[in-house]
Amino acid sequence: MSSDITIYSHLLADIKTRVRRAQHRAALASNAEMILMYWDIGGMIVARQKLEGWGAGVIPKLAADLKNYLAEQKGFSERNIKRMLRFFQEYSGLAAKVPQPVAQLGGLRMPAIVQGLITQIPWGHNVILFEKVKDLPVRFWYARQTLEQGWSRETLTAQIEKHSHERQGSAITNFAATLPAVHADLAGGLLKDPYFFDFFTLTETFHERELETGLIAHIQRFLLELGRGFAFVGRQYPLEIGGREFYIDLLFYHLRLRCFVVVDLKKGEFKPEHAGKMNFYCSAVDAQLRHAEDQPTLGLILCQTKNRVLAEYSLRDIHKPIGIADYELARALPAELASGLPSIETIEDELSRGLDKD
Repeated sequence: MSSDITIYSHLLADIKTRVRRAQHRAALASNAEMILMYWDIGGMIVARQKLEGWGAGVIPKLAADLKNYLAEQKGFSERNIKRMLRFFQEYSGLAAKVPQPVAQLGGLRMPAIVQGLITQIPWGHNVILFEKVKDLPVRFWYARQTLEQGWSRETLTAQIEKHSHERQGSAITNFAATLPAVHADLAGGLLKDPYFFDFFTLTETFHERELETGLIAHIQRFLLELGRGFAFVGRQYPLEIGGREFYIDLLFYHLRLRCFVVVDLKKGEFKPEHAGKMNFYCSAVDAQLRHAEDQPTLGLILCQTKNRVLAEYSLRDIHKPIGIADYELARALPAELASGLPSIETIEDELSRGLDKD
């Protein structure tokens, strides 16, 4: 009887997995078809504007007529139709002319990179991309990151505002000398410089432990800044070595790289001795935690500032793969300004008085 239940449970789990896969593929296909339709509509309007000399005044009329004809269908507001035109115009320069009626599709087939990448991303994300990122290679970089990391629209906007494309892969590392080429490229591309921890504030006199506590208190946003694939293992992770206990600030496991990642937080400027300490930690993790199928442990030293030449020299003869990057915190208000602001209690008291008067 128990074996029948087990077999049934496995069957149920397999069916659920298959249904989820089908739903995901259906959603992607539906999204791609909608974006292809938007491309076609944008091209049709552009073509007619050129042939008939129509101006922008045709768009409000189209929006009103489509709303009457497709009352149950969303997405045909005046604003969104203008976005369809913008979408077509943004990428039509990459397209090749094909022998088809101009009035049908504007005479242009969707470019391969748009077909293969842009159509896999929700329309709202695409609008953010062509409204906020002018440079096409940079826009495609954000599109790939959105697809790979599953960014929401809010996250995509934040990443664009933080210029993530300039920070990604820019940390100082010795990966080329300590890792196989393929693994070194992948690992190096995942590290940023600087990291922005602007989701909480600390005073100028903060201690490293306060920084550590703040990052863990905001672990979801911290992991988002680190990037997809980082799984949190522990804070102040203990290691016993030679009869003594040592504690790693933050320990992660990277699911894509298949390795442990040791993060050491430093207040102030990077010092050469930080690299030696990290080398020690990575050796200990490799000896005590690393499994046979795991890749070598990576070290990431996060400091407020660094001398680039000093950092490069410090890593030159280190045998463990280590990266060095800066971090930036949200700036706390000056004490004299903060003290002049009303407290939450004061605001609530004023509001309650106002309500009482009403």
